[in-house]
Amino acid sequence: MINFTFHNPTKLIFGKNQLEQLSQEVSQYGKNVLVVYGGGSIIKNGLYDNVMSELQKVNANVFELAGVEPNPRLTSVHKGVEICRQQNIDLVLAVGGGSVIDAAKAIAVGAKFDGDVWDIIIKKEKATGALPLGTVLTLAATGSEMNANSVITNWETNEKVGWNSPYSYPAFSILDPQFTVTVPEDHTVYGVVDIMSHVLESYFHHQTNTPLQDRFAESILKTVIETAPRLLENLENYEHRETILYCGTMALNGTIQMGSRGDWGSHNLEHAISAVYDIPHAGGLAIIFPHWLRYSIQERNMDRHVQLAIRVLGVDPEGKTDEEIALEGIDKLSQFWVGLGAPSRLADYDIDDSQLERLADIATKNGSFGNFKKLGKEDVISILKSAL
Repeated sequence: MINFTFHNPTKLIFGKNQLEQLSQEVSQYGKNVLVVYGGGSIIKNGLYDNVMSELQKVNANVFELAGVEPNPRLTSVHKGVEICRQQNIDLVLAVGGGSVIDAAKAIAVGAKFDGDVWDIIIKKEKATGALPLGTVLTLAATGSEMNANSVITNWETNEKVGWNSPYSYPAFSILDPQFTVTVPEDHTVYGVVDIMSHVLESYFHHQTNTPLQDRFAESILKTVIETAPRLLENLENYEHRETILYCGTMALNGTIQMGSRGDWGSHNLEHAISAVYDIPHAGGLAIIFPHWLRYSIQERNMDRHVQLAIRVLGVDPEGKTDEEIALEGIDKLSQFWVGLGAPSRLADYDIDDSQLERLADIATKNGSFGNFKKLGKEDVISILKSAL
């Protein structure tokens, strides 16, 4: 494994009825609170009222930014930054899923930056600080509740950019599985794909001697594979929601990333697609990832493909070549996602071959990418064609 330094400052508050701790957490930061949320589901399910009740306990001055998009846009971030500056906000509180938290991270960082936060996102400038950020999570998917990562879309330039900063970790995150019970089936499926994709991105690397990291990753994948079908049979099952929620956090809080550098090429490629077509992020990953796996199968060796197929996806290796084992594993992964209800072709989103060059140009704007398998423009076009 490679040398590493691990530091995660987020306070994780996990379990039933843990929203009761919100007022105590908020009281540590000040009275002026900006509540950031999405399209209104938290109002329909009652969470909004519960959050406001907690804030009233500490006599908070509440300001709101509603309507954050599923692929959070720079325009929403700019609105939030302006509110923070005008109202002397002390704490940004994200109530929602990963998109809401991603936007809130950019708002918190942008409020402490003398300039346009987009310059930080595209790595033209470095963050100089951030307002404290708290989260109340409503969707098991991105892991944004316990990491520094954020993805923001600039719709004017068709750029969807992942970024992070030492300042963009949440100070605290409250995770009550009860808040995820009302998540509809399609978004539950997307969350499962997203969680598994994060683990798979980390799993495909070229470092040696990572047995514990591998087992961590495999255990998350196997747990999700075992639990997801049961959850879809009963979307209101608390224990299954609890398990998936915890898997989502552990998939991307840095634990399985210690000592190795995962690939992350599939994410970059999907960002290019959804920057143009605005499709669900995990829907794009469900399509792209199996095709990336097939494309990368000859990269140096197939050890990791084979290991994944046997240990996680239940492929019987008897009498089969490594390539046959690997391909069977990839097929099983794709079949699992499709069986849950995820898409498998770009055509499922009415995407044809008319924009392939443009998508490849966006994906390779900063050159080739991917740590396990380097992808250039022609590689990207090949993968996209196979996914049509």
